[in-house]
Amino acid sequence: MQTSTARTVHASPLGSLRIEASALGVTRVVFTADAPTPPTAENSCALEYLVTAIGQIDGYLAGARQEFTVPMDRSALSGFDRQVLETLEATTGYGHTTTYGALTRALGRGREDARKVGGALARNPLLILLPCHRVVGADGALTGYAGGLPAKRALLDLESADLLLPLAI
Repeated sequence: MQTSTARTVHASPLGSLRIEASALGVTRVVFTADAPTPPTAENSCALEYLVTAIGQIDGYLAGARQEFTVPMDRSALSGFDRQVLETLEATTGYGHTTTYGALTRALGRGREDARKVGGALARNPLLILLPCHRVVGADGALTGYAGGLPAKRALLDLESADLLLPLAI
């Protein structure tokens, strides 16, 4: 497991984000109540990933970016959590949603594992970058999100904004 060697608390339109990176990539993007802080780094490569992540997240939140290319260091994830998040990332693109049940089936698991899948999503240390906000309840209802339901709604609205047809006048 890599330890973070660059970190910041970044002010975003959705609130403060704690962003951390190692020499292998971004390790953490989570919402925090902490005040913004300038980046600190013990490693120039980690600082580069941190700065890249900030730029890409800002671009995404401004509606100018639909995918992330910054490397992510997933070494702290358990095997199951990594599998869940990688399956989500591979099957649910920008502007789309999935359900816990559909994600569970995509993993080749039975219904009884839907709660385990939900737990893996709840432990996601790379919010926004690994899009667990795209997972909704079977009835389409918004369900838990580590950043809070208002942030989840805002992220889903952001992703759907360019997919809406203009109203006829």
